[in-house]
Amino acid sequence: MNWAVECAAVIPCLNEEAAIASVVAGVRRYLPTIFVVDDGSTDRTAKLAAEAGAEVLRHESPRGKGAALQTGWQCARARGFQWALTLDGDGQHSPEDILTFLQCAERTATPIVVGNRMAATAAMPPVRRFVNHWMSRRLSKAAGQPLPDTQCGFRLMKLSAWAALPIQTAHFEVESEVLLAFAAAGHTVEFVPIRVIYAGEQSKIQPLRDTLRWFRWWSQARARFPSALPKGRGPG
Repeated sequence: MNWAVECAAVIPCLNEEAAIASVVAGVRRYLPTIFVVDDGSTDRTAKLAAEAGAEVLRHESPRGKGAALQTGWQCARARGFQWALTLDGDGQHSPEDILTFLQCAERTATPIVVGNRMAATAAMPPVRRFVNHWMSRRLSKAAGQPLPDTQCGFRLMKLSAWAALPIQTAHFEVESEVLLAFAAAGHTVEFVPIRVIYAGEQSKIQPLRDTLRWFRWWSQARARFPSALPKGRGPG
């Protein structure tokens, strides 16, 4: 497969001027087309991303990570790309892992490949590690397949498969929703080990607000994705 032609990178960003230029430069070694979705940044994120070689799609005010991803995926599909690779703009994901995603997709023919950080969690902030484990256990049970790292934003996705799914969330719960939607559609979610670079970046997650938002989404998951649930069990 000619990934350089068939796959675009989508990077959602909010005030990532410190890292975005180096992220774009790293990704361009593997994928020449990069859409940086600037979700209402007030710093130089858009300017530096464009100077580094990305095409910038801008939201005038913040709409949320999920909305930024949807903007990028829609644009990539409209431009004729078959796949989208998503990663965060803060530098925590290593572009050197991109080939691992591409090779997994070719080997397994899966429409979605997700990064797995959970084999080496010593550097992960403790609260983030606990929340990820907790959410991943519940989503794995609901999906009927193991989902070891449900909150990782480093992913490769086939856009035709995504376009057929009812993805609605606009914020951080999008990472959970995409996985459950793919599982409900009968797809196996593949995971590949990745390295993660924690360098003191400020998480954009607001613990109370975003946790409550995730629980609201979770309470509706049974009705929205009933075919993802193993027979006789709820998302519990």
